[in-house]
Amino acid sequence: MTRIAVAGASGLIGSALVRSLTADGHDVLRLVRRAARSADEVRWDPKASYVDTSRLDGCEAIVNLAGAGVGDHRWTAAYKKEIRDSRVLGTTTLAEAAASLATPPRVLLNGSAIGYYGDTGSRAVDEAAPAGAGFLPSLCVEWEAATAPAHQAGIRTVLARTGLVVARGGGAWAKLFPLFKAGLGGRMGDGRQYWSYIALHDHVAALRHLLDQESVSGPVNLTAPHPATNREVTAAMGRVLHRPTLFTVPARALRLVLGEMAGDVLGSTRAVPTRLLESGFEFTYPGVEQAIAAA
Repeated sequence: MTRIAVAGASGLIGSALVRSLTADGHDVLRLVRRAARSADEVRWDPKASYVDTSRLDGCEAIVNLAGAGVGDHRWTAAYKKEIRDSRVLGTTTLAEAAASLATPPRVLLNGSAIGYYGDTGSRAVDEAAPAGAGFLPSLCVEWEAATAPAHQAGIRTVLARTGLVVARGGGAWAKLFPLFKAGLGGRMGDGRQYWSYIALHDHVAALRHLLDQESVSGPVNLTAPHPATNREVTAAMGRVLHRPTLFTVPARALRLVLGEMAGDVLGSTRAVPTRLLESGFEFTYPGVEQAIAAA
């Protein structure tokens, strides 16, 4: 049995990961921002740079998936600070804690995002590509850099650059499903922008694969092998849900409603999982229609 600490354990991906690990007999410690109420909880306060390190000693892995939802609110200056602080401060806290332990973990698996690349248009990018420009790329650069204390302490550090997770219970797709089921779904803008998606099942499987692959460190794109355009996603949603997809949300309307965040909805990131595939990972739902049907 392996002891694994998970931050962000109540989120879409974190809760699915905890269920998967627990089902296979692993001892999972969930980091919580209140007093621990059970033996499987560990108190932490990322904004105060605090975590109960006495409970982390002996963990073979620390997984950090914590962070305020990027699409939960309009990007005001205050909420952008919340997005940034929840990731950078939390990562710094856990990386420093891991480095300080008498028995450090074998691996720190830290969340990141394909927002690192910015708008790449129709150009495919893998982990060797440089960071883009804008709020999300600069955030991802700072977020990933915050893992430095763990890396410098000799802990294998993996940066999971997540794409759009196809799931019914949370994330962007949870907002799309009701619209399309009601027959109100359609493309956004011109629909040519690429969406680099991944089924929730495959995302959890990929995280577990990365925990076990001792030879893998650094950035890894967690996206399906064949990114789809928004037009292709729209058509696939219509086929799976047996609904028309006649509506179009004009770019101007998205900018009016979403503000700065509209740039990322309309932007195109065609990220491919080169390092994940090279490490031997096999997708269960590689196609967008398969991923949507699974959700």
